[in-house]
Amino acid sequence: MDIEQSHINEIFAHLSQYLYGKDTALKLALITCCSKGHLLIEDLPGLGKTTLALAIARVMGLSFGRIQCTSDLLPSDITGLSIYNKNSGEFVFHPGPVFNNIVLVDEINRATPKTQSALLEAMGEKQTTIEGKTYLHPQPFFVIATQNPMEQFGTFPLPESQMDRFMMKISIGYPGSEEEKQILRRESNQTEPEHFDAILNRNEVIRIHEEIRNGIYVSEKILEYIMKIVEATRTHRYISAGISTRGAIAITESAKTNAYFSGRDFVIPEDIKELSEYSIPHRIVLKEEHDSINKKELVRSIIDDVPTPA
Repeated sequence: MDIEQSHINEIFAHLSQYLYGKDTALKLALITCCSKGHLLIEDLPGLGKTTLALAIARVMGLSFGRIQCTSDLLPSDITGLSIYNKNSGEFVFHPGPVFNNIVLVDEINRATPKTQSALLEAMGEKQTTIEGKTYLHPQPFFVIATQNPMEQFGTFPLPESQMDRFMMKISIGYPGSEEEKQILRRESNQTEPEHFDAILNRNEVIRIHEEIRNGIYVSEKILEYIMKIVEATRTHRYISAGISTRGAIAITESAKTNAYFSGRDFVIPEDIKELSEYSIPHRIVLKEEHDSINKKELVRSIIDDVPTPA
């Protein structure tokens, strides 16, 4: 096991001590970040969405920006704006919180659609154009967004174009009874995420990205398997819009990271199956007459129907 992989295990072991009952969510979040993807965490308030996001940001050792979304949040509150400097007689750009390595967008669906759209270019191209000038984001660049279920008061649905930019959509759920009691026992003495020590630094994170991108082998059979899954979503009788090319790339990259986390230098079908219910459902759009169908169950049935390569 190389140094970078041992650091991933160290992060998981360290955060598991504090994030009780969140092992699955923690692993999926780390896979997303190490795949150079963006993460959407959807769940009820008070279940630890923000704590999970903040904890990951701290141990990765990267610059961190937080955006608390409200209905009166403006696009310039995210991107920044140019302010006139009377001494120089010029406008000077003051970058907003989106110009950090890791950006926590808390309760993203409480922002209006216009404000949500300020993140589209940043998440897709890792740059932001303001007043006709394009500014590159620091690398690496991740967005970890949290959102409340759509039934919650004062929420705005995310457009399909923005949902497709998230590599994974996960939830945390209620902890088990014993885990919740442990949380209550430890709460008064628990270290807050903002005080966690960094385990990685920027160069090490970039090195992990390079190892996964260049060091994990994806065979032709695996690529064909992924394309059969993609094609099945595009032709399914219940689905009006299937997986996009961006989605197919996300499935491939997250599978490579899953293999890396498992200590392998090649992808197997189980890497794809294991992540499918987190990387696919939010990308598909159901036909209106089938809108009540559970997307996760539909994805499972599609995966079951696609032959697994030997």
